[in-house]
Amino acid sequence: MCTTCGCGGHEATVGGKAAFRRVDPHAVAIGAVHAHHAPASRIVEVERDLLAKNDAIAALNRRLLAQRAVFALNLVSSPGSGKTTLLVRTIEAWGARSPVAVIEGDQQTSFDADRIRATGAPAVQVNTGKGCHLDAAMVSRALAELDPTPGSVLFVENVGNLVCPAAFDLGEAHKVVILSVTEGEDKPLKYPDMFRAADLMILNKVDLAPYVSFDRARAIDMARRVRPGLEVIELSATTGAGMDAWLAWLDAGLRQAVAQRDVADVVPAQAD
Repeated sequence: MCTTCGCGGHEATVGGKAAFRRVDPHAVAIGAVHAHHAPASRIVEVERDLLAKNDAIAALNRRLLAQRAVFALNLVSSPGSGKTTLLVRTIEAWGARSPVAVIEGDQQTSFDADRIRATGAPAVQVNTGKGCHLDAAMVSRALAELDPTPGSVLFVENVGNLVCPAAFDLGEAHKVVILSVTEGEDKPLKYPDMFRAADLMILNKVDLAPYVSFDRARAIDMARRVRPGLEVIELSATTGAGMDAWLAWLDAGLRQAVAQRDVADVVPAQAD
């Protein structure tokens, strides 16, 4: 798993520019190249160190976003779930409610960022090279380039992967896991860490349900076995069915982010 391998850290680019390494070369060598020779205790040590560094940067990202009342979401899924199509449809339907910005994560190409920019929303492409997930340092660099507007919504479209992104906090308010009806209802039990880390599951491509073997009730039940109380929104990014519920969820989240910023502005700091 990537928490020990440091995959692709030296190949990542943010907006086409080289990003700094996530871990030092020695840790990568121990965790990846020589993992089969390294003692288990050393591998665990490298993993903890890497995640601790990531979490520290994620905390800084979260503080920055909170100060600006930016409602940030980390969209995670397997490849082909319809994340980018959902984002495009969401931005178009969101209209002038608030500014929207997007951080796009892919191993290569800027195809998805180009689709986002075509809607008029700003987007920064993060290419991870051989890496299979975004990390907090990459998002920090992208935030510096995007400079999101106070009171806006920020979508982070993670690399398509239902394993490694679950372990990496980016500083987001929520992870939103997207499961399409074309994938099979057993995914929550096959990849429980991802569904356990999410606060919302979007069941996408419901317009295709009549044409595939997919038990929607069973999928939701399996997701709630690993994440009791998980919110679920069923929609089709293609037809627009169910989009109103998704937009209402976003609106409520943004209002809460703004309200929390406003409260922090008026509450005096406590003396030590």
